[in-house]
Amino acid sequence: MELPLLALSIISLVNIGILSALIALFARMFVATRAQLPLGMIVVAVSLLFNNLIGAAAFFSHDMLISESVFPYMLGIGITELVGLSIFLKITMD
Repeated sequence: MELPLLALSIISLVNIGILSALIALFARMFVATRAQLPLGMIVVAVSLLFNNLIGAAAFFSHDMLISESVFPYMLGIGITELVGLSIFLKITMD
């Protein structure tokens, strides 16, 4: 696996971990309060989780089909998502 694909895969795996933590936190909030907002956030987090799972699987299994010209854009998207999810997790935990 080439270095850019390895970086994309690692970023996707970290995003999966953060999203799993967010899902667990929102599920705990929903059980405690029965409020609708945490339930909606679970739906959003699960959608993003599936997106990252599919992306990570594609990076691992179809590396020769991905053009090298799109790596900077995909890396930028992954890093932006990682930063956003990290901030979201920090805010949620506070």
